[in-house]
Amino acid sequence: MEPIDAFIDRLPKAELHLHLVGSASVPTVLELARRHPDGMVPLSPAELAAFYEFRDFPHFSQVYGAVSSLVREPDDVAALVLGAARDLAGQNVRYVELTVTPYTFTSAGMPAAGLTEALDIAARSAVRDHGVRMAYIFDIAGEYGAPAAFGTLEHALTCPPEALTGFGLAGIEQARPRFAEEFRSVFAAAIAAGLHSVPHAGEMSGPATIWEALDGLHAERIGHGISCLDDPALVARLRESQVPLEVCPTSNACTKQVPSLDAHPLPRLLAEGLFVTLNSDDPPMFGTTLTEEYRRAASVLGLGRSQLADLAANGVRASFMNAGAKQALLAEIDAVAASAGSPAGAGSPAGAGSPAGAGSPAGAGSPAGSVSATTPA
Repeated sequence: MEPIDAFIDRLPKAELHLHLVGSASVPTVLELARRHPDGMVPLSPAELAAFYEFRDFPHFSQVYGAVSSLVREPDDVAALVLGAARDLAGQNVRYVELTVTPYTFTSAGMPAAGLTEALDIAARSAVRDHGVRMAYIFDIAGEYGAPAAFGTLEHALTCPPEALTGFGLAGIEQARPRFAEEFRSVFAAAIAAGLHSVPHAGEMSGPATIWEALDGLHAERIGHGISCLDDPALVARLRESQVPLEVCPTSNACTKQVPSLDAHPLPRLLAEGLFVTLNSDDPPMFGTTLTEEYRRAASVLGLGRSQLADLAANGVRASFMNAGAKQALLAEIDAVAASAGSPAGAGSPAGAGSPAGAGSPAGAGSPAGSVSATTPA
């Protein structure tokens, strides 16, 4: 039988939970740090590796902010996007929804129009040069509250990149309750404009954050969502609705949201019949890649070929790419799985049907346009 690593390499993949700054390779971060030595980011590989050893999520957030502060010009943004596309292409990733936090750049002086132009140019180059279809999610760093929320919404509605498809919320989840009304307001406006709601929730906080994402922010997908297992009623809601969870095992272990990788609840989420996708989050910071997440799901968490193929298919089904591109990519995954004797969808609790909202073309009716405008099927 084909080695599991070779099978994983052959699987076409979609990446739905990847942050722009968190995608920056170690050489790229070191180059930015040398260019901007006032940024408090180490200048050597060994020191940067130590810098990336996180005590907890707040510490991770501080480190992420330090790296983000090195991205100061639109050309830096374009370079990060193309670096991500190059890295993903080497992993047989065909489509990515890349999360950008524009307020962190524009509030530091980067012109919104320049940022948007850089994202547009990079998306076109990604598909032309690397064969990776690129969509964008604009997200809010929740701890920055109302200014970040309304600033991000204004950018999304007045000066969006062509491939903008989603609107998200990340950062410190415990900071959200005091800004709940503001977040509900901007999400309602983004949804009315045709963007998809994809907030993080249940990563570092309990089930209440997920309930709010579903009922207050009308989430079509949930970033992380692992604390849902603490609430049987929420598990039942997610099982019935099949709202996808963007699960990132190594990220959760590195930020100490789970005790260790082998204690990650991914297998239980699957056993509960939830719709799960597998993602890498901030891979160089966590010493991983999307391919490595699949390998660890097999070697550490015990998933077999059929389950891995199901996860790859789920990433496509849960995406906001257009229907034709989905069908083509699912057919490729089915062909790889069948050649290994592990047809995708066989026995998968998440394989039946499509998640709510995922069947519509990305950005349909949105002033931001559609993914297919930049990334043809």
